[in-house]
Amino acid sequence: MSGAPSTPAAGARRVWIFDLDNTLHDANPHIFPHINRSMTAYVAQQLGLDEAAASALRVQYWRRYGATLLGLQHRHGVDPRHFLWHTHQFERLADMVVAERALDHSLARLRGRKLVFSNSPQHYAHAVLEVLGIARHFEQVVCIEQMRYTPKPQPAAFRHLLARAGLKAAQCVLVEDSAENLCAAKRLGMRTVWITRSRQRPAYVDLKLASIQDLPRHAYLVG
Repeated sequence: MSGAPSTPAAGARRVWIFDLDNTLHDANPHIFPHINRSMTAYVAQQLGLDEAAASALRVQYWRRYGATLLGLQHRHGVDPRHFLWHTHQFERLADMVVAERALDHSLARLRGRKLVFSNSPQHYAHAVLEVLGIARHFEQVVCIEQMRYTPKPQPAAFRHLLARAGLKAAQCVLVEDSAENLCAAKRLGMRTVWITRSRQRPAYVDLKLASIQDLPRHAYLVG
């Protein structure tokens, strides 16, 4: 029936594509500061720079290329596997992950296939999902390695995701904290859910939620 909340069968046809950092957990308090420090240390060691110069170059490459890794690849021939392994090491990851308590329950209530789509490396993404206790919900975890080191929001990253998962954009709903990534997804034909406390709602956002826990009861709005 047109305009009605989705039926279980309709919900099961959706493919929910979840970002990881700042979507499924809050990376700002501990995770991102640690990664930034690790990247700065890596740049300093590899290029022979002091900490201040390395930090400035890390930020410069992030702004110019969209990712520090891309700048290091293009300008210095850095091996992406080496970079990602050494900058995503955590001795006490379980103490650093911050998430909502009902996350597992919320994902269980959400009908349809679920994937993770992250610019992070595989070893880190899987470790975080295990700490969160939600790995069982996702049939695939597509990370920067599977995107051939081309990060979101570049269109090639989305094309790699769709090809790897055997999906069409129209089947997918991207759940993200990044407005830029959502905009790219919308251009490809995906539906979009923005996890944010912003008061704004750009035209490329189909649904805006303050918490991922709200997604199951509002899922029909992006069906």
